[in-house]
Amino acid sequence: MTKSNLAPESEFLRKVSVRLMAAEERARFDALLEEEHYLQSARLGGQSLRYVAEVEGQWVGLIAFSGASPHTKAREEAIGWTARQRARRLCLVVNNSRFLVLPERQRYPNLASRVLALCLKRLSADWQEHWGHPVVLVESYVDESQYRGTCYRACGFAAVGLTAGYGRSSRDYYLEHGQPKQLYLRELRPRALGILRQGRLPADLAEHEESISGPCPLRAHELNSLLEVFQPFKERRRGHGLRHRQPFVLACAAVAILMGAGGYQAFEEECSKLSQRQLRALGCRQDPKTGRYSPPSDTTFFRVIHALDGAEFDLRVGQWMMRQEISVLQALAIDGKCLRGSGRGDGKPLQLLSAVSHRLRLTVAQEPIQEKSNEIPALKPLLAKLPKAALEGTMITADAIQCQQESSRFLTQELGADYLWGLKGNQSGILERAQTRLPEDFFSP
Repeated sequence: MTKSNLAPESEFLRKVSVRLMAAEERARFDALLEEEHYLQSARLGGQSLRYVAEVEGQWVGLIAFSGASPHTKAREEAIGWTARQRARRLCLVVNNSRFLVLPERQRYPNLASRVLALCLKRLSADWQEHWGHPVVLVESYVDESQYRGTCYRACGFAAVGLTAGYGRSSRDYYLEHGQPKQLYLRELRPRALGILRQGRLPADLAEHEESISGPCPLRAHELNSLLEVFQPFKERRRGHGLRHRQPFVLACAAVAILMGAGGYQAFEEECSKLSQRQLRALGCRQDPKTGRYSPPSDTTFFRVIHALDGAEFDLRVGQWMMRQEISVLQALAIDGKCLRGSGRGDGKPLQLLSAVSHRLRLTVAQEPIQEKSNEIPALKPLLAKLPKAALEGTMITADAIQCQQESSRFLTQELGADYLWGLKGNQSGILERAQTRLPEDFFSP
């Protein structure tokens, strides 16, 4: 396309379309990046998507997205999440790792923002289809010594800070290159930054977090105190030569749960990430042949935990966490769930009412829901298991079933706590008054 037959920009931009690169186009895609892109590299790490922008079949731009940077100070400060949240939720962030506009920029100065905007509209849905989960935040690093980042600002990206000017040389080693880049962030979902740092993700995102664990948040001396919690538990295994003592196995299981593991195999995998010092602090016996400490296997976890009182285990861990950090009780979610694999006399599964810390997503207390009853009567005995003094000023949240006068009175008058209840048709009078007095934004569709 020569200058003499260039279409007006507005007409040209209307014809721009964006599609995913076809597999057979990979060689051409990579060759163009290596020749034309300033990084002269087409390598992308981990999960990625590659897009082609074209007009009437002619390529006019290439854009690629891949996994987010493992750690960037400016991003972590902008989001405000914890190290554990970052480890478990980083999959919800993607990096615009390559962007190449093929025609000369001065011909169509708005082409870059047009291509980028079209990609952002479909990126989360495409990522869901190809990688099994959505994304809510896009990041991009711009070398402002070469580019001004105009197209990113035009598409709603915000500059949040400079990188430190280091590049990864190996897994745990970085070299200073002296070229800090500006980090730009763009939310694909309203309030994405707030969602990523909140205690509990929305239901459609939480399911993707469950299979990902975070780093162990505890120091060696804290792990040692956790070991003491399980010393009173009676050893139920029989036989000589048991390699791992029961308190050590239970302490490892508690740590694995805090790291996000949800099964015996996951317990083994997460505890294998613990350092030698951490395993020793948890009470591991040293192997006399190798001199090293090893975590329990999945079968060992099963034998120890299978006959354990699960409610007592949860309660002890919850009480221990409260001794470590009282902020665990700053906000609690009350929720009822069926216990899978359980059964009562009527054949129905056992239902439990749980108090879960918003910030750490840790169950601090549980109460069985009686047969032919519901969650409402179980609220008082559930919260009675927690220190009354620690609940003063705590925010208690629950769904609409707890939106009752007696539940509200109990929290505010007897415990000195605050509450935030869901409001639905079970309280039709209050709901109607709220609908007439509150803005429409308060009510979900």
